[in-house]
Amino acid sequence: MNRGKTPLTIDATVLRDVLDGEWAEARRRMRDLTEDPSLHLPADGTLEELRAATTAGIAAVAESGLTRLPLSEGEGGSNSHAEYVAGFEELVAASPSLQIKAGVQFGLFGGAIMHLGNDEQHEKWLDDALSGRLLGSFAMTEIGHGSDVAEVATTATYDAEAQEFVIHTPFRAATKEYIGNAARDARAAVVFSQLITNGVNHGVHAFVVPVRDEAGSVVDGITIEDDGKKGGLLGVDNGRIAFDQVRVPRGNLLTRYGAVTADGEYSSPIDSPGRRFFTMLGTLVQGRVSLDGAAVVASKLALDIAVRYAHDRRQFTSTSPVEETRLIDYQRHQRRLMPLISQTYANAISHDTLLHTFDAVFSGADESGEERELLETQAAGFKALSTWDALDTIQESREACGGAGYMDENRLVGLYGDMDVYVTFEGDNTVLLQLVGKRLLTDYAKELKDIDFGGAARFIGAQAAEHTLFRTGVANIGRTIGDLVTTSVRSKRVRSGKVQEALLSDRVETMVASVAQALRPARSMSQADSAALFNKHQNELIEASIAYIELLKWQGLNTEMHRVEDEGRHPDEAKILRRIRDLYGLTLIEKHMGWHSMHGRLPMARARLIGPTIDSLCAKLAENSLDLVDSFGYGPAHRRSPIADGAEAKRQDEARAYYRAARARSDWPVDEKELRKRAARR
Repeated sequence: MNRGKTPLTIDATVLRDVLDGEWAEARRRMRDLTEDPSLHLPADGTLEELRAATTAGIAAVAESGLTRLPLSEGEGGSNSHAEYVAGFEELVAASPSLQIKAGVQFGLFGGAIMHLGNDEQHEKWLDDALSGRLLGSFAMTEIGHGSDVAEVATTATYDAEAQEFVIHTPFRAATKEYIGNAARDARAAVVFSQLITNGVNHGVHAFVVPVRDEAGSVVDGITIEDDGKKGGLLGVDNGRIAFDQVRVPRGNLLTRYGAVTADGEYSSPIDSPGRRFFTMLGTLVQGRVSLDGAAVVASKLALDIAVRYAHDRRQFTSTSPVEETRLIDYQRHQRRLMPLISQTYANAISHDTLLHTFDAVFSGADESGEERELLETQAAGFKALSTWDALDTIQESREACGGAGYMDENRLVGLYGDMDVYVTFEGDNTVLLQLVGKRLLTDYAKELKDIDFGGAARFIGAQAAEHTLFRTGVANIGRTIGDLVTTSVRSKRVRSGKVQEALLSDRVETMVASVAQALRPARSMSQADSAALFNKHQNELIEASIAYIELLKWQGLNTEMHRVEDEGRHPDEAKILRRIRDLYGLTLIEKHMGWHSMHGRLPMARARLIGPTIDSLCAKLAENSLDLVDSFGYGPAHRRSPIADGAEAKRQDEARAYYRAARARSDWPVDEKELRKRAARR
């Protein structure tokens, strides 16, 4: 600990306002709801009981009014898309299974009808979907095509004579797989299929397909199989669905981006099939947005448990012959947990930035192509890093709680199992980061988004020939870093925000420029050869994407820190936010120290200062670590972890009371080592 100095006096509610962001009221309203024991999964329930309990929770979510927030005022809502997502994410505190099942029901099934359907279809299905009366599935993923949605093999062939679409699974790998709500509850599904009419395939479109009747029996022509027990999310009934020439009326095609007349003529407001496809999927981006926020909630819960345990748990008499030391006082323990707290603050604050972009696009305040591209990039990148961060955070928190953390009753192992799949659904993280990289390279080629894999490489190569490192600003950034990081810089200068941002920004720009320049030869290659070249540099591109998202998260945290500082009303809270900002930034720089040194961005003398500075920041933040986790806004009913709420403290108090009383007894045995010391003194 930072002994000899007074810890900052922190008002956790001030930091809570920072973390909860603009839609704090919705978050807190849903946190109140998640305290209800009826929304928590039974600890020893069977698979069927866990699923039944999760399904029952859907009704409570619908009754809260949350699901209607995104609707227009004419449909009984308030056009509040970010408010809806912010509240929805907090369901993780009740149960990740409930959050995911609610996401399937209201965000994906209901959201597809809302964003891809017309007014008549809203009238027919939307109210029932958002109220939970019509339980549904979102049938996009296939066994043979996961993230490659454009290539799903399920077909929807129009029969003009019958005015029906025929939905069909042509082979086993085209079966819809891992579909939420499918195994037990769904009576309908939004099915993504290749729309074929008059002998022309118009690409992937969405259809509402009944899969069970009112009595719960599976509809003829449909086969549903239960995926069974998974590694987590046991309350969600995932299954697989196959279709054998299943007919649905023409009106079951969701028509916002593509319609078919009675005689089979296709029309769309978007001429380009590629742009149409990406626009259609873009309307469903809220799934990625919500997973980003849900991962932050899970990280907060894990750290809340681990930090509280670290304050109660004592081990080894390292500083006193009779008093054991708290875990939180050990430097290594501080190094384990404090950087994760700073990372979680960065993720939470950046998520609020993402929600602002999301709300601007979906509310109609800014529907420009640039804003939509920004949303898609942020959602993909933030979701990728925050879900990976959540797994690392939960695992480190579990290990920091020792064997107690491995007990199911303390929730950490359950959280890890539930969160594990977050990194691969709504887009595998690696694929999402490639999307981010593709957006980054549009600085070199604006048309990149509409070109196929091999064509992308050829186009980038052609455009890269017209650019230089000076146009990217890399040379100027390098000179800036040279000016900032000089031999006269004292140790505290590595905490300079300008130095941190210069290092993080330069890394992004250098990496992106390097990849683009490496693709220059693709301009004269065949599609196959240019695709091979692109593949050769894929890892570099993804690493550049990670660096870019890390920079955005640092910048979000930096902006919020300066906002609180500039207000001047909460000096201690501003000071601790600066410490959090510095710890996050320096941890990123330390993680990539090899790159910064190899590229001459950080002199060795300065690099050696970063580790000790991180140690100092961790010690200072550990003094206020309870304040930092108090700011997350969760109580015992959310944590539901005995070791974080008195069980460990009770054990420690009992042990200390016993030893105090025992040492006062005249017949207390003398320690052998003490006996030897006495003998040596004689």
